Amino acid sequence: MRAISNPPNPYDSQHRELLEPPSRATVMVYEDQTREILSRNESPDLPFCWSVNPYRGCFHACAYCYARPSHEYWGFGAGTDFDSKIIVKEDAPLLLRRAFDKPSWKGELIVFSGNTDCYQPLEASYGLTRACLSLCADYRNPVGIITKGVLALRDLDVLRRLNQDAWVRVYFSIPFSSDDVARKVEPQAPSIGKRFEAMKTLADAGIKTGISIAPVIPGLNDGDLPVLLERAHQAGARTAVAILLRLSGSVEPVFLERMQAAFPDRIGKIIARLREVREGAMTDGEFFRRHAGTGVYWNMIEQLFSVAKRRAGFMDDDAGAIPNTFRRPGVEQTSLF
Repeated sequence: MRAISNPPNPYDSQHRELLEPPSRATVMVYEDQTREILSRNESPDLPFCWSVNPYRGCFHACAYCYARPSHEYWGFGAGTDFDSKIIVKEDAPLLLRRAFDKPSWKGELIVFSGNTDCYQPLEASYGLTRACLSLCADYRNPVGIITKGVLALRDLDVLRRLNQDAWVRVYFSIPFSSDDVARKVEPQAPSIGKRFEAMKTLADAGIKTGISIAPVIPGLNDGDLPVLLERAHQAGARTAVAILLRLSGSVEPVFLERMQAAFPDRIGKIIARLREVREGAMTDGEFFRRHAGTGVYWNMIEQLFSVAKRRAGFMDDDAGAIPNTFRRPGVEQTSLF
């Protein structure tokens, strides 16, 4: 584990001084006692409105994670606190069942997860993601999953039910082709090889999978696009997306601190390339602009992605409408509407 390091929390008015050198971060678990499990976003540039987060914070410790600032709302830091102080919602399955039983719920797509990785290591002990996915299968509610976790293989039986009776897509987040680089940027995530193996196993079982090359970090991994797309297609992926790095709020100081430590010889190039594709800024929070860049260099990245995607053999962008499969157990579908 890395030494504890968090940028200033804008929601914390207390000033603290360390009397000793920072200790090493260790995992601590906290309980989430809020009474809702479905999180709604109003972002017009996202393809979903609802997500389920059985956990908050993430042990994978990815330096670039856009969800880091959300930890500050809980009174924690966005740095090592996000990596090591994990908030668990133990009653997530109960709350999800209650949500499904409300007449107002019509069976919209639910994404696992918006602010965490639902298959981070704690899931092996708590099983909250599996329980929630089982409920989605019982109610035939469409599901999308974005993960780095190979623990998804444990739930192949549930994913098969969702695939047969509802709708499910599993995207594996794999932004690097080199394990050496990945270990420096996402130090506690499964290896790249393990992620591709999990992708292939699910695809061979009939589950539609995709690769999420996110984030694209100009000057670090933009050259990895062809290799990643080729490996993903060989592993059975049907779709592929690439999203530019976002450094919103306190993500920026965490990212820059860790990149400086990991790549002292490349940090200058990374910053320069970021500013080049962000019109001189480090990030852009505007809807429909935040996930992509501008300018000559970004156009080259987009062209590389497009050509490499076509050469790898990707044909199906999976752009069809998600079917309305939702039904409450024991209730005839015709009585729902």
